[in-house]
Amino acid sequence: MNDFSALSHLTRNARETHALILIVEDEPDIADILIAYLKRSGFRTAHALDGQRALQMHQTLKPDLMLLDVLMPNLDGWKVLAEVRHRGNTPVIMLTAQDQDVDKLMGLRIGADDYIVKPFNPAEVVARTQAVLRRSIDYKHGSGTSVLRVDAFEIDIESHEVTVCIDGNKVPLVLTATEFKLLVQLAKSPKKVLSRAELLATSSPESDSLERTVDSHISKLRRKIEDLGLQGVPASIRGVGYRFGSIA
Repeated sequence: MNDFSALSHLTRNARETHALILIVEDEPDIADILIAYLKRSGFRTAHALDGQRALQMHQTLKPDLMLLDVLMPNLDGWKVLAEVRHRGNTPVIMLTAQDQDVDKLMGLRIGADDYIVKPFNPAEVVARTQAVLRRSIDYKHGSGTSVLRVDAFEIDIESHEVTVCIDGNKVPLVLTATEFKLLVQLAKSPKKVLSRAELLATSSPESDSLERTVDSHISKLRRKIEDLGLQGVPASIRGVGYRFGSIA
């Protein structure tokens, strides 16, 4: 059975969503293969050959997910990712030949939702794409209530929005899909300590990510919250894992 046939069981859900995937890849042959596999699974696609064009298309097309190469002309993938994260929470999967853990951790620290090393099986890229999109969509249906309120935080699961009350004002907190999922999981049981394995199973169940990548996501999440003037959320419990933070 060829790879296209192996994707048949994944096709129905993708066709129902018709998600738009922005492929940022300067090698046309690789881009063409990804486009073919993604379209076969029901996705819409757009293609950018360099980082500057990618940011332009991201602004105008507002894709549901970005497949982002690292080594590109004009702007590299790290700079593109940083700007995309500054703009909002579009899911991003990095595609790169750099397979060192330090490179993976860098991508996750900046805000990547997943990381796939070249050479890759394009069928796996499609499966990972669907997994990341599904994690985002699952929030809308995974809780008995659409809004979680813990301390100064208000987390709207339906709209995928987080606000923090600072000096009586509601300030938006922009998160990646993975950061949002981690925050929701911690907020559902704010006094409970969750291990890295538990958090990884929730935030990236289909991924082969290492448990220490959870630390990178948590660190990024904590920095964003600290930028708003709040400290210690999420809280680290040495030798155990993490909990939401100090609550009354």
